[in-house]
Amino acid sequence: MKKSKLSKLDRLDRFDMFISLAKQRSVQILFILGFLYLVLVTVEIPFVFRTRLNTLSQEPLTRVPRLASEVEFQYKEAPSRPLNWVSKNAPTPTQFHHQKQLKLQSTILSRLSFDAESFDPTAKDGSLELHKSANVAWEVGRKLWEELESGEVKIGSINKPKKPKNESELCRPSVSLSESEFLAHGKVMVLPCGLTLGSHITVVGKPRAAHAETNPRIALLKSGEDSVMVSQFMMELQGLKTVDGEDPPRILHFNPRLKGDWSRKPVIEQNTCYRMQWGTAMRCEGWKSKADDETVDGQVKCEKWIRDDNDRSVESNATWWLKRLIGRTKKVTVDWPFPFTEGKLFVLTLSAGLEGYHVSVDGRHITSFPYRTGYTLEDATGLMLNGDVDVHSIFAASLPTSHPSFAPQRHLEMSNRWKAPPLSEQPVDLFIGVLSAGNHFAERMAVRKSWMQHKLVKSSHVVARFFVAMHARKEVNVELKREAEFFGDVVIVPYMDNYDLVVLKTVAICEYGGRVAAAKYIMKCDDDTFVRVDAVINEAKKVHPDRSFYIGNINYYHRPLRAGKWAVTYEEWAEEVYPPYANGPGYIMSSDIAHFIVSEFEKHNLSLFKMEDVSMGMWVEKFNSSKAVDYIHSLKFCQFGCIEGYYTAHYQSPRQMMCMWDKLQKQTRPQCCNMR
Repeated sequence: MKKSKLSKLDRLDRFDMFISLAKQRSVQILFILGFLYLVLVTVEIPFVFRTRLNTLSQEPLTRVPRLASEVEFQYKEAPSRPLNWVSKNAPTPTQFHHQKQLKLQSTILSRLSFDAESFDPTAKDGSLELHKSANVAWEVGRKLWEELESGEVKIGSINKPKKPKNESELCRPSVSLSESEFLAHGKVMVLPCGLTLGSHITVVGKPRAAHAETNPRIALLKSGEDSVMVSQFMMELQGLKTVDGEDPPRILHFNPRLKGDWSRKPVIEQNTCYRMQWGTAMRCEGWKSKADDETVDGQVKCEKWIRDDNDRSVESNATWWLKRLIGRTKKVTVDWPFPFTEGKLFVLTLSAGLEGYHVSVDGRHITSFPYRTGYTLEDATGLMLNGDVDVHSIFAASLPTSHPSFAPQRHLEMSNRWKAPPLSEQPVDLFIGVLSAGNHFAERMAVRKSWMQHKLVKSSHVVARFFVAMHARKEVNVELKREAEFFGDVVIVPYMDNYDLVVLKTVAICEYGGRVAAAKYIMKCDDDTFVRVDAVINEAKKVHPDRSFYIGNINYYHRPLRAGKWAVTYEEWAEEVYPPYANGPGYIMSSDIAHFIVSEFEKHNLSLFKMEDVSMGMWVEKFNSSKAVDYIHSLKFCQFGCIEGYYTAHYQSPRQMMCMWDKLQKQTRPQCCNMR
């Protein structure tokens, strides 16, 4: 009995020992498995990142960058519309790239068909000479384009800085001209590298005696006057190298009028002018600027001088003596005469400050003119003096010694950020055709970086393209083709550019907008026009979709000028008034009108006129004879400059474009950047 009990106890002890050993081994196995798991994880993770992830993407795993500006934020809000829906049969990325290149090549050149019959030189109407000119321009332009396509024209050393042809092009710290040298240079002093902060120009001259003037553009004749005695001259800082083939902008226009002003008082008038558009004049008439007026580098805009109507009769002699007797001292003031006198030598100094230009005469400050948005000091590459003045000498000092590149193509910023989004295969809401000249690289770049960054444009709901003809300089055409291929927003119309033939670009805009973009609405504007894209498309959407329309700043019963620079002969236009037409800087039309214009052109039934906006008025009037057109007039399509609440603003320089876009992003309502 005892034996059996002992054997049972022994078996229980052995079983307990086995269980404990099994538990220990289980724990050991678990430790071993855990260790192996850690080893495998340590080895496998880098292997996965090196192999599997590389097969998925070649892009590094980086954090999404923060947006640097509000413009980028707007850009991020508007993803580009895809070309088409992705399907199982979608082409590979390589095929997409190839198709994109083919599409790009096909859209660089306008698809508007030109042939010998398009410009019939036997036309009997007033467009005979225009048709002849167009025929020649088309032939020359076609040859230039063929040379570009064949690669015969090379860029060569276009992008290399040119060596100065003569000593006048060197960046010298000072320049001086005697009277004879000044006359020999056409009354212009060249400032090779412009001005910089602290630059100053000293002019020694003598105003001429007044002479009788009958020209109403110079002197305002009052009733009963046959002539007015006039003595005035002008000094201008001009941007000689900022444009090519155009009148240089007047960066500063300084005009002392000794006699002959409409007020019949001596005044000094200052202003700026860009593309023949004058800004608001600043007149100094002898009254000192008010205490609360804006100053320029701490200087008043206008100093006081003695006027004929501000003598000391305001205070009687008795009052003056009374104040002296009771001890009230009067502040001693010095009255100066008008700084310029007929036949008297003067020394004028023009200096460039931090906030504007300062003018002193005979050592006394006369006026200060604040810088206006649009140009920098380096743009002022010429000083011109003209009028009733004899210049004895000119001396410019503290000039910049480094040479900025004045090549127009220097303004191109070859960044993918400014490329046009892909042209959608779906119809778009609005197509904007922008007229531009071949060498207007700066203007096009400013448009790309301003209103073409609108979310409606970036998302391809609105499409904008520049329409450019061939330039007379082959190197400009080479750069133009390169620009068109990179940005994808330039359409080349293959004819030699000519102001009288701008109308051909307008026809090309109608063709592209109606057929290529298949837009509901088509707009035409210039490359110095700032466009509020949302406001423009909203105006178009106000019209019933079944109605044809023509929206802009419309002229009614406008008469052609028969004399002057913009004269129109009776052979060119026999009627006394033009048809209603919208001013050229910006107007919109429904797509059916655009289709009609292209169809008439291809049938050789379209009349051409040298004034592009009047031509459009003619074509709309012809369309109106078969289908009613709603003519909608709005002053907010500004013809001259900019107004508050504008839809379009004209004559905006590249820097003004950027300023207006910046204001449009930061402020709730549109504001102009005309001047201070």
